[in-house]
Amino acid sequence: MKLSGVMPALVTPFDANGKVDFKAFEKHLTGLRAAGVTGWVPMGSTGEYSALSNAERDDVLKFVKDFAREGEALIAGTNGPATREVIENTLRAKDIGYDTVLLATPFYTRPTQEELLAHFQRVLRETDINLVLYSYPYKDGVEIGFDILDALADDPRVLGIKESSGSLQRAIEIYARYKGRIDLISGSDDIALDFMFWGADCWICGPANCMAKACVDLDRTFRSGDLARAREQMAVLYRAMNILESGKFVQKIKYGCELQGAPVGQCRAPLGELTEQEKADFRAAIAPILN
Repeated sequence: MKLSGVMPALVTPFDANGKVDFKAFEKHLTGLRAAGVTGWVPMGSTGEYSALSNAERDDVLKFVKDFAREGEALIAGTNGPATREVIENTLRAKDIGYDTVLLATPFYTRPTQEELLAHFQRVLRETDINLVLYSYPYKDGVEIGFDILDALADDPRVLGIKESSGSLQRAIEIYARYKGRIDLISGSDDIALDFMFWGADCWICGPANCMAKACVDLDRTFRSGDLARAREQMAVLYRAMNILESGKFVQKIKYGCELQGAPVGQCRAPLGELTEQEKADFRAAIAPILN
């Protein structure tokens, strides 16, 4: 299985009562499809995975699976704080119809590299499912190190690694070290063009929820070989991406959806609302993209 193009790490819409809003979800997904995304990644951190119950997570996965068309890739977030829970979540996603999951370091635990390798190996052994690793040390406190990647590189079920460290040097090392074995997947949105240059054929992108067309256009321009135009497109995207990375990421993504005319509600607590100044700053940054 080869992942390519822009795949949004999906938000989860909520209604005024805090329930999952599937009507808004359908409108949101329809708009993303029209913009040209290549697949769907529900139930990651952008989808407020940790704030949902297992029943809600399953409902979201089923909804996205039913919405997807043939040829659109599907990757389910099935993370959890314990290996047992990750396996249970992954098996439920498999029953729903997902053959690939996205797994970060188990949250709250900060395992050693040896423990983390054993965790991924056990998930692979007990679920027999394709795996995209997700390295986000800023949030998880633990990097998926090269010893882990070395040990997993020849397992055909380990498709790639979503690299969200923000380190271009690490992205280059992944490309050089594992080309043809583990795909580099862009997860550092403010340097997405650099990742493309270093072999990232797929971009799992939270900002695509509110700027999908611009992200897809960048991806297509790069593929066409017009690097000068791609550089200018990245320059337009950069300020908004940079503000997203400065904090309150999910709240700003959801506010961006509202600015696009496809509101997806507020975040669940403990995530709070944006201040008026934060809204103004993000609105100014995204305006050139939406225009």
